Amino acid sequence: MKPTDLRGILRYVPAFRDRIFVIALDGVIVSDENFANLLLDVAVLRSLNIKVILVHGAGAAIAAEGARRGVQVSDIDGCGITDDVTLDIAVTAANRLSHEILKGLAGHDLRAVCSNCVTAGPLGVIKGVDHLHTGKVERVDVEFLNRLLEDACVPVISPVGMDGAGGNYRINSDAVAVAVARAMGAIKLIYATSYDGLVVDGELLRQTSFSELADVLKTAGRVPETLRSKSTHAVEACAGGVPRVHVINGLVDEGLLAEVFSNEGIGTLIYGNEYQGIRRARKSDIRTLRRMTRAAVESDELLRRTRAAMEQHYEDYYIFEIDHNPIGCVALHEYPEENIGELAYLYVAPSHENQGLGRKLMKFVVAKARKRGLKKLLALSTQAFAFIRNKGGFQIGQEDDLPAARRAQYDASGRRSKILYVDLR
Repeated sequence: MKPTDLRGILRYVPAFRDRIFVIALDGVIVSDENFANLLLDVAVLRSLNIKVILVHGAGAAIAAEGARRGVQVSDIDGCGITDDVTLDIAVTAANRLSHEILKGLAGHDLRAVCSNCVTAGPLGVIKGVDHLHTGKVERVDVEFLNRLLEDACVPVISPVGMDGAGGNYRINSDAVAVAVARAMGAIKLIYATSYDGLVVDGELLRQTSFSELADVLKTAGRVPETLRSKSTHAVEACAGGVPRVHVINGLVDEGLLAEVFSNEGIGTLIYGNEYQGIRRARKSDIRTLRRMTRAAVESDELLRRTRAAMEQHYEDYYIFEIDHNPIGCVALHEYPEENIGELAYLYVAPSHENQGLGRKLMKFVVAKARKRGLKKLLALSTQAFAFIRNKGGFQIGQEDDLPAARRAQYDASGRRSKILYVDLR
């Protein structure tokens, strides 16, 4: 099912209705042919009573305008020194982009206002360097923005702030988005970029906590410089109370909806509070578990179990959830007469493979078995035995390692699973 299908969207709506999303658009996104599709995604959010605030950058437009005028701009991203000429170019470029966004929203019958809700001040002199017209956010007019949202308007905020005394300042749009999201109590800050997400050590990062990302940023070179601003401001947003920050490719058709309304997403999710966890299954979860693992059972990766048997022992099963949506599971069966446990039913959805979740499930069961005082933990597998051995620290065992009751099941199944074990003493 596509994430944009109605049923896929509706299960998220209760948590998002009447809440605020801040969507930060890199300037290059506004100039791309996919921008109309992204605004259509915004229209879908508004139709579901999700309040949307748009913040846009202007770096690409500033560079282009500077080239058109034959001027070397002093700063592109609002972090360096903004001289008089660059400020003039930034104001021109930002106003043009704001107009394009307003025009695009009007094309989807959405009311919008280009707001001067951000009060700015000078970044000042840092390490002896005067940053001239580069600014920082001093205040966000929350009352004004709330009135616009209650009146079904989409506020559009540019990366040029004013100080109330006639001064203009070029501000980094990533920082503006963080300030607005924090001030407005947004539940999501979504950075729409020209990248597929954050890259750490050369690999696309799918999800991480803000504290883990903060640790990554302490070491130079782990995050490309082109993504360092997004990474740094994502950490700042979560530390300031924004629960979720997403970094997505805004050039992908339906990318915004795919990120917001599916477990898998398309980019990187940085979370600031509990995002994923393992919980014990309830009897009502058995149907979900069977549906989730159907393909693995049919391919003989998992042992076929009857629904009645699973419901009878439902307390043996555990579910790995992301935002209350199941994406993995595991079971711990016990043989108390021999003080042995069995790690079973280990499964992670294909969309979340290679993210360390299987290892977390194994570690969870090992810890649970050890806490219960079991002396040995078994695992039987036809296809994942190498993973269990290499990532879980299990050793290859023999049939003699099986409890008597389990040995009878093993012989009757005919699956000839590899037997593995770990000593818990």
